[in-house]
Amino acid sequence: MIDKIIEFRDERGWKPYHNEKDLALSISLEANELLENFQWRSSEEALQSSAENIKEEMADVLIYLLQLADKMEVDLEKEVYKKMEKNALRYPANINN
Repeated sequence: MIDKIIEFRDERGWKPYHNEKDLALSISLEANELLENFQWRSSEEALQSSAENIKEEMADVLIYLLQLADKMEVDLEKEVYKKMEKNALRYPANINN
């Protein structure tokens, strides 16, 4: 997936504009566009009326996140597992639930 994203970016000459700061800003902006779909609606209403747009905004967030990880040479899968281990220690599962 990252190879296709990088190829798309490079074909358009956007690489010079994709520095760490601007990619992080873009993640935030796209996340806010995702959130906007839910403003003043219940989750059910938002999903019923904006499901396609919600999926597109989710994809935009992921695209920018993957580009930032690539730029910083971060193995996101490895980092997710490390973070989950850290969270498991911080928030132990309640086996009685």
